[in-house]
Amino acid sequence: MADPVSRRQFLTSTAAGLSLAALPDFASAQLGTQPQRKNVPADEHFVTAPASIEVRARPLPSFDTRDHQRVRFGKLEYRSGLVLTSSFRGFGGLSGLRLDAKGERFISISDKGSWFTGRIVYRGREMIGLDDVEAAPMLGPDGRPITARGWFDSESIALDGSLVYIGLERVNQLLRFDFSKGFTRARAEVMPLPPAARKLPYNKGLEALVMVPKGLPLAGTLIAISERGLDAEGNLIAFLLGGPNPGQFSVRRTNSFDVSDAVLLRSGDLLVLERKFSLLDGVGIRIRQIPLAALAPGALVDGPSIFEADLGEEIDNMEGIDAHITPEGETVLTMVSDDNFSIIQRTLLLQFALVD
Repeated sequence: MADPVSRRQFLTSTAAGLSLAALPDFASAQLGTQPQRKNVPADEHFVTAPASIEVRARPLPSFDTRDHQRVRFGKLEYRSGLVLTSSFRGFGGLSGLRLDAKGERFISISDKGSWFTGRIVYRGREMIGLDDVEAAPMLGPDGRPITARGWFDSESIALDGSLVYIGLERVNQLLRFDFSKGFTRARAEVMPLPPAARKLPYNKGLEALVMVPKGLPLAGTLIAISERGLDAEGNLIAFLLGGPNPGQFSVRRTNSFDVSDAVLLRSGDLLVLERKFSLLDGVGIRIRQIPLAALAPGALVDGPSIFEADLGEEIDNMEGIDAHITPEGETVLTMVSDDNFSIIQRTLLLQFALVD
């Protein structure tokens, strides 16, 4: 368990450096419930109380399963990867990830309404494991786990200093937690959303959240992108919440890709992580680079793909992405996968350096 000083250091460093720098649900029978539903069935993957847990890590020495010497993939260079497992039943379903400025301490969320916090352990520049891992339930305004009211499918996360924003996809809610009030024991505050966001399709809601920090265009704006809420032209519905110029915009949808997360670089570029799945083409992921300056109410934004991978590489249902900058000035991207608590999927933690 992280000590209070470490927690404060994480939140402080996150405010300074955070984000500056698959396949669709295999468990399709895992149905969401409506807000305030009573007598919610028990789920063995719900976390009901804080617990220190052990997470085992197996290294992935290469990313390309066909060419183990290959390290360059588009604009990314593979650094290291881990396959994560745990005997703790609530571990898995990781749908979002945020790191401190050093790329060490992390906050991750499970789509079962849980927090996972801890520290990535490195040997040189390679990840070798996780330590100080704690699981805890997200608490609602009443102090009970949000799962007690049928709220889960927590799919997106953004940080703004000590404030943590969480998007609940299936019930189309936005929650805000103040981690200065008890860290993961903080209670949620329900935040207002535009009517269009509340009406996003079931299980296709807010999948990516990014807070724009001071010093960049749209500072103070929460960028929210839907997984596959489509406008009249078939493009992805997105929102600018708060900030100097709130409103709705669209992200061009191409090649059947859906959004799974996003991260804002120090350069002012938004990297959007996307995935697709079909019986014909299998699983694929990509990252698109979109200039922050292009985002505005009514805009249709697009950008080039800088990274693509399929099942010839070590991927799974990649759902979370974040970035940090090393002391040497490298921008490192970290991705995490959601195993949907399925025995045929994996929880992967992957790191790449962004190169020109």
